[in-house]
Amino acid sequence: MLKLKNKQLELNFRDRDFNIFLKLCYFSLVIMLLSCGSDSAKKADKTKTVPIKTEIKSTAKSTTKKILFFGDSLTAGYGLEDVKDAFPACIQSKIDSLSLNYIVLNAGLSGETTAGGKSRINWVLNNKNIDIFILELGANDGLRGIPLKETRKNLQAIIDAVTQKNPTIKIVLTGMQLPPNMGIDYTTEFKTIFPELAKKNGLELVPFLLKNVGGISALNQADGIHPTMEGHKILANNVWVILEPMITL
Repeated sequence: MLKLKNKQLELNFRDRDFNIFLKLCYFSLVIMLLSCGSDSAKKADKTKTVPIKTEIKSTAKSTTKKILFFGDSLTAGYGLEDVKDAFPACIQSKIDSLSLNYIVLNAGLSGETTAGGKSRINWVLNNKNIDIFILELGANDGLRGIPLKETRKNLQAIIDAVTQKNPTIKIVLTGMQLPPNMGIDYTTEFKTIFPELAKKNGLELVPFLLKNVGGISALNQADGIHPTMEGHKILANNVWVILEPMITL
């Protein structure tokens, strides 16, 4: 009798274990189905078309043209209260009044010689797309009595650097003259440098930048060399005569 009871208990335990096993299998099956469903959903999400964001950058370049004035204290507006009173800025005002699409850049440096200009020209031209280049240098060479051969050579080097940067740049050379106290031979040869270089290189020429200003005390500062604000307006007119036909074609 005891053996039968033990046998019965053993069967009961086996049934209970089997039921637990079935439950575990059922639970595992549910987990697997849910997991497969989740993976399928993820795969389905991955197959969806994802819109590509395209950044459209404008390739249109500014149409504003640039005029660079490269010179000494005359270009820099030495002695004036504001550089906006210097002749390059006066020319900008003329341009604006005609609604022309040009901007003036002033690269004047007081005390600059042709040698100094030669050494900094590449730096000034760097990353600048210049359309018209106004070269105003040489006066300080003459006042210091620098050998004219050197002045001519330096000016030619500056012209070469500009044309090498961009052969399409239009160059305007501003002529200069010296007071007679420098000696007739020196002053005469100095005066000829500018028209000769202009002719040789096919440049536009302002015959004498200080025309109607040089030697007139009322239009110059106390040093008798640097123009007043009124004097700069005249300088601007002297350049404008040559520049206007170039930018209004």
